[in-house]
Amino acid sequence: MTSSGAPMVKAEGLRKSYGTVEAVRGVSLEVRRGEVVVVIGPSGCGKSTFLRCINLLEEPSAGTLQVGDRHIDFGVKRSMPRGRDLARFRARIGMVFQQFDLFPHMTALQNVMSGPMIVKKMDRPDAEVIARDLLAKVGLADFADRFPRNLSGGQQQRVAIARAMAMTPEVMLFDEVTSALDPELVGEVLDVMKQLATEGTTMIVVTHEMAFAHAVADHIVVMDAGQVVEHGAAEEVLLRPKNPRTASFLSRFHSTIGERKN
Repeated sequence: MTSSGAPMVKAEGLRKSYGTVEAVRGVSLEVRRGEVVVVIGPSGCGKSTFLRCINLLEEPSAGTLQVGDRHIDFGVKRSMPRGRDLARFRARIGMVFQQFDLFPHMTALQNVMSGPMIVKKMDRPDAEVIARDLLAKVGLADFADRFPRNLSGGQQQRVAIARAMAMTPEVMLFDEVTSALDPELVGEVLDVMKQLATEGTTMIVVTHEMAFAHAVADHIVVMDAGQVVEHGAAEEVLLRPKNPRTASFLSRFHSTIGERKN
């Protein structure tokens, strides 16, 4: 977990409104290459909406966003990528969702191969080599020929992670990826994410898994009511929060975040 150089992701004053409801209210965030930033906060506080704004699944109402060398000013309409430009922008960002969203008619191997072949026009043999390597990386080398219906929820989510990684993204976004899993399956997905963090993958993670956040995060961002209410080093924010709203939110997790980092 090391960071260096210019920011890989930088959001400044990002806002997202739905009619009169402002879900994201002037959020700023900076993530450097190789850094793991974990976003926490109560349900409905705008965390997932903010994450979806970063890869433009939601178009922000105001603010600016930088991903790599691409800068977007949402106050200038012509700045927003469209069509193929938008597809190229999203290809730089891997995203794994709460639901697995695998193609049900494709095997695990075919799911992971799909992005490189369809988006990058990669030859099938080359895509298959990448896909098999990634399935091995997430511990599913022996499950390549299984369809999603024959995989557990944890296995499906690991396939989804491998599929996102197959596009060689510059940054990975994880949106509550364990929330739909049975408790006994959560660990296997978190272990894969810990491995990615150890390998220096740039990651922004929305999660309620506080022990995981304590173990892997370089930086913690706390959101409440669409705003950032506290941010800082993981050890400081999780164990010695300064904001009363942060302390109140974390009080229910004290038994898990009191563990030392690995």
